[in-house]
Amino acid sequence: MASLLSPNTITLHQKPKIICFSPLKPTSRSSICPSSKSNRSSNSGRCNAFLDNIPDDLLDQSLFQSPIFQSTFGQFQRATEDLSDMQRWGLLVFGGLTWIYLTARPGVLIGAIDAYLFAPLQLVFDSLIGRRNLKRTDFVIGDKLGEGSFGVVYSGAIVPKNAVVEDRGLKRGRGNGKSLELDGRFKEKVILKKVKIGVQGAEEFGDYEEWFNYRLSRAAPETCAEFLGSFVADKTNSLFTKGGKWLVWKFEGNQTLADYMKDRTFPFKLETYMFGRVLEGEDSTKRSALIIKQILRQIITSLKKIHDTGIVHRDVKPANLVLTKRGQIKLIDFGAATDLRIGKNYVPNRTLLDPDYCPPELYVLPEETPSPPPEPIAALLSPILWQLNSPDLFDMYSAGIVLLQMAIPTLRSISGLKNFNMEIKTAQYDLNKWREYTRLRSDFTILDLDSGRGWDLATKLISERGFLRRGRLSAAAALRHPYFLLGGDQAAAVLSRLSLTK
Repeated sequence: MASLLSPNTITLHQKPKIICFSPLKPTSRSSICPSSKSNRSSNSGRCNAFLDNIPDDLLDQSLFQSPIFQSTFGQFQRATEDLSDMQRWGLLVFGGLTWIYLTARPGVLIGAIDAYLFAPLQLVFDSLIGRRNLKRTDFVIGDKLGEGSFGVVYSGAIVPKNAVVEDRGLKRGRGNGKSLELDGRFKEKVILKKVKIGVQGAEEFGDYEEWFNYRLSRAAPETCAEFLGSFVADKTNSLFTKGGKWLVWKFEGNQTLADYMKDRTFPFKLETYMFGRVLEGEDSTKRSALIIKQILRQIITSLKKIHDTGIVHRDVKPANLVLTKRGQIKLIDFGAATDLRIGKNYVPNRTLLDPDYCPPELYVLPEETPSPPPEPIAALLSPILWQLNSPDLFDMYSAGIVLLQMAIPTLRSISGLKNFNMEIKTAQYDLNKWREYTRLRSDFTILDLDSGRGWDLATKLISERGFLRRGRLSAAAALRHPYFLLGGDQAAAVLSRLSLTK
């Protein structure tokens, strides 16, 4: 401070010297100080007095002094030595804009690295450990867990190499599932999905689901169940059909959010999964709100991660959200998903949806959108397509419906949800207008807590697409909504975790 207030400093202000820093020239300690002969000695002292306050190693280890920067900068100078400073600036600006474009959603550069580097490496690695060589005899089939349009889901287990099982996969039903749990030989549980044969489109969507699971296992593995691979049945019996494809996942839970929502005590059975133990110090309504908020946060976080890769799920609903033993919500059933970075599983004028959860636009892209070009060209154009159409907002409407179902008990039944969809359509997808005129006996207590933040979020998810196909919150924007900020109710929950009881 003494040097800054000394008379010498006044002399410096009488003859100011403008110091410019250029990214086209290297920066050093000596270049920071003015170097004219008339004031070199005096300014040198003042510059050193200023720089003496900065550790030498900080300057030496700065970006400009790093070996990588010096090497790259030297190559850039040699490559552009015949160009003027203006031309160099133009080249730098062009390079910066190109980098921004290639890294913008849905990630042209990252997608190319994944397709041409990570995917082949995964194939080699999986082949070495045997994941690409699975066989029917590697598994024993348990209970039937569910059935969809294109497949049937079973519980199962991996048969140890030293185990002898006479009729693997021949028994099915509830009894066999229980026997798998009691049989000490079967420790590695799995979930298997049999792709239906003879159903139009089933085989195609089975292939797509396999592709998307491999893709997400590399790009966003925490969003979905661990995919182990697939096999083709080599014989026909009461369960298998020769030539039929089976998909296999590591068992992480066999109950979906839809299963839990059927319980009248929902969401309290999920409290220990979400927070570890039972929360104390809160009434039942606030506890319900906290649990629902944590579930929705996980759902939207997973959607953000898959959207960042260019993938739109197109079938978000409670039945496609599995709860793991660790309290994680994971997406399943990617047969209807589309990768709009390369146009995978996208066909114009064809929509794959559940009418109870789909948004009013019905299509992930406008109907007039042409068929995707070859994958490299589609990838190169994908940032423009994404910015113009915001296809990720398709999933966000479905997430809004899931929020309403969790918070309003009357919407959890099939009839209640269908009545809601008819009424919201009449209200032109204005949730506030629907609330005024609905005939459903809806309880909005949970959404109205904390100054109505939950209701406000719902109104911004369940809406029509507005100008430039916007008007609905993206996953990233939803996570920044005040609903997810630390409010009084959440603070109480955090503090209560210090005195949790089982």
